[in-house]
Amino acid sequence: MPKLILLRHLQSQWNLENRFTGWTDVPLSKEGIENAKTVSEKIAGVKIDKIYTSPLIRNRETTRLISENLGQKDMPIIVNKALDERNYGKLQGLNKDEVKKQYGEEQVKLWRRSYEVAPPGGESLQDVYKRTTPFFKEHIENDLKYGKNVLVVASHNSLRALVKYIENISDDEIINLEISYGGVLEYEFKSGIYKKIN
Repeated sequence: MPKLILLRHLQSQWNLENRFTGWTDVPLSKEGIENAKTVSEKIAGVKIDKIYTSPLIRNRETTRLISENLGQKDMPIIVNKALDERNYGKLQGLNKDEVKKQYGEEQVKLWRRSYEVAPPGGESLQDVYKRTTPFFKEHIENDLKYGKNVLVVASHNSLRALVKYIENISDDEIINLEISYGGVLEYEFKSGIYKKIN
């Protein structure tokens, strides 16, 4: 049975500094790089046939490190902007705690986690869903239908959008979904149905 593995990129420098990253191209932190081996061990039992990732350097670096640690450096890697993190607009580069002080925790939570509310000048999760899901259905889901094991290495909100689709999570409930840096979600795919393994 084909497997889909979703992997959030390893910790980036701005994750470490508690800043809104969005589309800003920020490399991995030292700690993020050092965690690559541990994260690779979580998926070492699966022979990956193809990897999908975004052009953002934190996603590409994670992909490279995971591939090297798995000893599967020659597998096809598809890079596409559809899998980029949400655009955080005017919040990009700002410290999250400072933004909470200015706008309040509840407002910032809505900007970060709700489905329909977008940060100033940025994308809502609904916007992210509208660009990630068609790409996922056309390419990744199609590979799964042909029996391929697929690894998707992406950012927090692009993965949250995909999980919303895969697990059919409601617009209201998606606010509760969090995926940690280097977090792994694994599914089996059969007859168009996803079954969560971990």
